[in-house]
Amino acid sequence: MNGKPPESASPPAAIAEAMGHIYRRGMTTISGGNISVRDDDGDIWITPAQIDKGNLRPDDIVRVTADGRVAGRHAASSEYPAHRRIFQVRDDLRAIIHAHPAGLVAFSICHKTPDTAILPEVHDLCGPVGYATYERSGSEALGRQVAAAFAGECRCVVLENHGVMIGDLDLRQALARFEALEQTARTIIGAAALGPIHCLSAVELDRARASAATLAECEAPSPADREEALRREICQFARRGYRQSLTISGGGGLSARLDGRTFIITARDVGWRMVEADDLVLVEGRSCPAGRRPDRAVLLHEAIYRRHPRVMAIVTAAAPNTSAFSVTGAHLDSRVTGEGYFFLGDVATISFDAFHGRADHLAATVGPDRPAWLVENEGALVLGTSVLGAYDRLEVLESTAEALIGSRRVGGPVPLTPRAIEELGGPSSPHRLGRP
Repeated sequence: MNGKPPESASPPAAIAEAMGHIYRRGMTTISGGNISVRDDDGDIWITPAQIDKGNLRPDDIVRVTADGRVAGRHAASSEYPAHRRIFQVRDDLRAIIHAHPAGLVAFSICHKTPDTAILPEVHDLCGPVGYATYERSGSEALGRQVAAAFAGECRCVVLENHGVMIGDLDLRQALARFEALEQTARTIIGAAALGPIHCLSAVELDRARASAATLAECEAPSPADREEALRREICQFARRGYRQSLTISGGGGLSARLDGRTFIITARDVGWRMVEADDLVLVEGRSCPAGRRPDRAVLLHEAIYRRHPRVMAIVTAAAPNTSAFSVTGAHLDSRVTGEGYFFLGDVATISFDAFHGRADHLAATVGPDRPAWLVENEGALVLGTSVLGAYDRLEVLESTAEALIGSRRVGGPVPLTPRAIEELGGPSSPHRLGRP
């Protein structure tokens, strides 16, 4: 789905859309998973039992009233007892997602939970992850175990040898939390092949929060044709990045220069899946229209544009395989494929502290000759001469990272020969920042 789901969508419509979305992204099976929403009257709307999760319609959704009456064409999901008990212990939750995505199931069958402190945005979005010991699926005993895990403040619970349950204020937020947690699980699984994982301390997490910039306010001019076209292009590639799992649901930072030091950037509070042109923030130097919240790395984007006239687009994103390198400190050797080295050059690492406090210093370090970087516990930073070029480089970086992780399981990577590297051109190659 492109754009934002309507705020007034009925529970049946919202549940059917969300369940289909989860299925299409390979995060559950035809028969697996269930979603519920509690409405203002206390009724619980829930997916049906034994109905194709990839083709649900709103009239398939079952309503269970506050007094226990069931209305609908089908039987309610067998996991209804767990949903009901969670709602009983958590008045603040209005939507619950249960599914069996492979990354989180891997943790569940190891009897572990993913540590969300590997990435600041994931930790802030997902928080601590609870754990429920095994009971038979659909049983009242499982409902009691899961409800006990939710009884505190957590909104994410791993179910032992089963899957995961996520609760939130509404279904949109629950879906964002669910996808971010699964992406985190995949990142940790990839990182396990590379080396010890660095998790952020409470001090580092606070530093990341404090580094989010608040810009001076300026007037919001009426957008000209070129600005409108650039906004559409940014949205197009942001949505594609979401579909390609190049970022967590909360989004990353994608910007493009309009002219001089004026650029357009994604907002801090709008994920890439649902971004629309008017969600983007116009930044002039270090100011933006009142009430707007640009991506937290906006000062780094501004510093890079100010220092490097050839850079026309910038992306920061936490793709899972790239992030696996960023949370371990392992070297991402781009010299293993011609495409990798040609588009990326040598990939070095920016420290977490520098990323969150030294924008001008970093702008002097990166640039046209060094367009692709890892950022400790953040993911990647890439530059381009266009939105397409920067996005392309991000895809190449993530693909290279995935191949390197896979190669460790089948014999280990063998880099290109020095002659092959010389033929591709060094880091100062005129093609380095752009496309061939």
